[in-house]
Amino acid sequence: MDKSSALMALSALSQASRLDAFRLLVGAGEVGIAAGEISARLGIVQNTMSAHLGILGAAGLVRHERDGRSIVYFADLPAMQALLSFLMEDCCGGRPDLCQPVIAGLGSTAQREKKCG
Repeated sequence: MDKSSALMALSALSQASRLDAFRLLVGAGEVGIAAGEISARLGIVQNTMSAHLGILGAAGLVRHERDGRSIVYFADLPAMQALLSFLMEDCCGGRPDLCQPVIAGLGSTAQREKKCG
């Protein structure tokens, strides 16, 4: 990932509703979620949610597929991984051992959210 792509992705995620939608899609994994369901779960009107999903799509963070009359959205996990890798590329002055607490914390955060969600 280059700097321009990272800035576009970070900009897309810098709005609360888009961040909520992206996190919801990450949690859904390969199953994805229909656009109307995303709107309903987040309490956002559909045309506004559609605009938010469009911004996330333009940033390369989500993809969509048509399923009959519905459009199902998915988080683009390789794009998320590329963004995280870009952000941590020079982690801790080239000492990856110093980044281990951050990496370990990712697993414990996911476990806490599963218990709470």
